[in-house]
Amino acid sequence: MKKLVLFLPLLIIALLQVNAQEEINESYAVQDTLPDFGLFANDDLLELSLRFNVTEYTRKKPKDEYLDAILTYHISPGDSINKDVRLKTRGEFRNGYCSFPPLLLNFKKTEFEKQDLNKIGKMKVVTHCQSGNEDILFREYLIYKLYNVLTDSSFRVRLVKINYINTFKQTKTISSYAFFIEPIDLLAERMNSMPVELTTLSQKNIVPEMMDRMAIFNYMIGNTDWSVPNQHNCKILVSRQPGSAELGQIVPYDFDYSGLVNASYAIPHEDLGIETVRERLYLGLCRSEDEFLKVLQEFSEKKQGFYDVINEFPYLTEKEKKSMIQYLDQFYSGFDKRNSIVYYLRSECKDY
Repeated sequence: MKKLVLFLPLLIIALLQVNAQEEINESYAVQDTLPDFGLFANDDLLELSLRFNVTEYTRKKPKDEYLDAILTYHISPGDSINKDVRLKTRGEFRNGYCSFPPLLLNFKKTEFEKQDLNKIGKMKVVTHCQSGNEDILFREYLIYKLYNVLTDSSFRVRLVKINYINTFKQTKTISSYAFFIEPIDLLAERMNSMPVELTTLSQKNIVPEMMDRMAIFNYMIGNTDWSVPNQHNCKILVSRQPGSAELGQIVPYDFDYSGLVNASYAIPHEDLGIETVRERLYLGLCRSEDEFLKVLQEFSEKKQGFYDVINEFPYLTEKEKKSMIQYLDQFYSGFDKRNSIVYYLRSECKDY
């Protein structure tokens, strides 16, 4: 959800020299060049500031009209880079439910000195939903990292800490964690593919091993909020390789309705026949026992890698990490001598 290092000087106005924004010591100098760094190449926390009309953003939740903003990346206590950007809200449920909905950053009119940085037009930002509760955000971020362990055909993410500075009136600066999601164009370039807009495709139109991998991953994390038709919470791409098969490649995203995240607002669709998102339900195609075993071997081999991602993450409590591990343990309990997991998958699979 590939290792082309793409750099991005995004980011944002720091410490303006403003006594109006109390927590930020605005004595940061501004320079015109950014040191090269891969935005999605490492897991170091990025410290940013975003200056815009926060009052209008949270009250009106503009989804159609952009707001002007200044994004500042703090290189050091003495250096920062400012870039003019535009932003608006995005998403469906979270746009209406969250007091601070997810962001869409637009860089299309921003010129960067590095040619590769100019490839980035728009970028999704997952923000804190409600003040004081970032655990949901952290858990969803980790799910993206889990899928990265499983395959390079996955969206990369980068954790950031953002200071939201209100230009409408002097208010307390909001400082909160968020994460960037790799733009689809960059993902497509890494996969030597191109995204498709067709909405009539079914699971049978996807490369089988990729389809099964994604479906079993969603089963593992307890996610039923996805569908191939209409590309609901998944993107479909086709290979640019000459002579490649016509089948599509699929990459999932948006995992906040999964049992592993266990958001308070997440409720499974009434047609699914399950009562909570913590209940697993397999929504993938039916396969033979051997076909399932082949894909499940990947999950067996990556188990320790999954657990390491969670245990080594520094921003969740040990209690939260233990809860996530225990939920994955329930999935792996089916990897027994009788391969009970295959029975579960074959009893719930769909023929579409």
